[in-house]
Amino acid sequence: MALSIKQVAARVESLRYNNAERDARNLDVLAVRKGKIAEVYPDFFPDGVDTNVVANFIDIVARDLSEVMAPLPAVNCSAANAVNDRARNFADKRTRIASNYFSHSDLSVHMYSGADWYITYGFIPFIIELDEEAKLPRIRIENPIGAYPEFDRYGRCVAFAKRYTLTLGELVSQFPELESQLLGNRGYEQDMTAQVELVRYYDNEQSVIYIPTKKNLVLSQVANPLGKMMIVVARKPSIDGDLRGQFDDILGIQLLRNRFALLAMEAAEKAVQAPIVLPSDVQELQLGGDAVIRTNNPAGVRRVELSLPQGAFTEQAQLNQELRVGSRYPEGRTGNIDASIVTGQGVQALMGAFDTQVKSAQAIFASALRDVISVCFELDEKAYPEEKTIRGVDAGSPYEITYKPAKDIKGDYSADVRYGMLAGLNPAQGLIFMLQALGGGLISKDMAMRELPFTVNVTQELEKIEIENMRAGLLQALTASAQAIPQMVAQGQDASEIVRNIAAVIKARQKGQSLEDAIEATFTPQQQVPPAGEASMVEQPSPAPAAAPAGGAPSPEGAAPIQAPQQAPDIQTILSSLTASGKAGGRVVTRG
Repeated sequence: MALSIKQVAARVESLRYNNAERDARNLDVLAVRKGKIAEVYPDFFPDGVDTNVVANFIDIVARDLSEVMAPLPAVNCSAANAVNDRARNFADKRTRIASNYFSHSDLSVHMYSGADWYITYGFIPFIIELDEEAKLPRIRIENPIGAYPEFDRYGRCVAFAKRYTLTLGELVSQFPELESQLLGNRGYEQDMTAQVELVRYYDNEQSVIYIPTKKNLVLSQVANPLGKMMIVVARKPSIDGDLRGQFDDILGIQLLRNRFALLAMEAAEKAVQAPIVLPSDVQELQLGGDAVIRTNNPAGVRRVELSLPQGAFTEQAQLNQELRVGSRYPEGRTGNIDASIVTGQGVQALMGAFDTQVKSAQAIFASALRDVISVCFELDEKAYPEEKTIRGVDAGSPYEITYKPAKDIKGDYSADVRYGMLAGLNPAQGLIFMLQALGGGLISKDMAMRELPFTVNVTQELEKIEIENMRAGLLQALTASAQAIPQMVAQGQDASEIVRNIAAVIKARQKGQSLEDAIEATFTPQQQVPPAGEASMVEQPSPAPAAAPAGGAPSPEGAAPIQAPQQAPDIQTILSSLTASGKAGGRVVTRG
């Protein structure tokens, strides 16, 4: 049974009260990332300084990490029977439908913001909504600021609330049917730019938008079409269940770096503006680049030296190191690698922490996106059962398919969403690992292609590889025939037919004909049909003469061919024909 608006408001207030400390941390981190660290710690900065005076290290780390984590995983809907062509085609079609949910929602772009929010605030909500215009589910990533997810004991999201802020004028324009309730008795005489807070609440029964300050005025209330949560939350692992970002505990270190930078600037300014010491015989002091000071003791003219303790610089270097350790950001990402350890092992040691956190984040994203696709499949089948056409690009080739959810989804909401076994590895390491596993016979090519960190239609890709291999075999056979021409000519054989066939294939390729069609058309045997009324004659092959006849005159037509004189056999041939009793088993015929 759906909760009343009073029960919803009470539940949201409870969630907001329990997460008040997290809200404060999130706002502090947001201010620091925007460069307004002086607003978080106003007592540590002099008047006139309200921004970072050093590189915003936290913002740099968040952006770099999010750009590495953001690429989408590969989606594969595996067939129950991989040998059955019908089952494979069914799985391939569902794979394209699932990939279309991502492309329709432009998730590949929005995941950069989502990965950034995940690192900064510790979680990201994926909200699946109805797109009535396209008749498709749409995936939207929500900003965690002001968001309150509620989980059951199994870690599943069972309720979700999100605070928004709009001006009064924007609310009236978006909900004109509630103009009288929103404006009240004062009407348009009040400040239309005043900020008004509204709350959107989700559970497995309904979605409600209301304004707490207007006595829980309901702006919109819609029943849940699935009867289950249409929000999936990906959250960082936590020791106490609290949602914490990666930078919650290092804001103080960033503050001290700013403070040390300010002190260093102040020290440099004072050193430049330090008082000038003059000998007692100087009566006038001139300032400037061409100033002249008359004195009998020129070495005594100097500024007062302000010495800086060396421990200050050591402490600043220590703060930089603590900031890297706290943010789990290796020094190798900024190019600061000691030349003595520029080896594979040294670089891998520097990048170890970076790789592990990328791999763990992508594993969490894959689990969340698998649930997101499952909800999209179910919503597509139940909310939009009509036939629809989708377009996309699969393995570099554009496609267009028409599907009907009741037939092509058919209650199967499962999908395999994986970043592959290369998650967390850099491209060079991942490729070497994949090739070694293939060479050692540990995995099949099918599995290796499914584990790639990008979407590949495995069935079609394997077909393309087989076609390429067979084309390479045809081309190799044609090349071998061309390479055999010199040997045939040396043995006195006629190679003109092979030359003509190869030339014909080249001409066909120049006209744009495919290799296999050109070879088939060229090397297909041509059947000669004898003219009508003429009896077909089969010519018996005759042995070629061993030597040309003397005189070189050819035999007349119809006459017996002139045979060349045969050479007498040698003594070895005669001895080999003797029988066991010593009698000859052959005879020697000599013709003059």
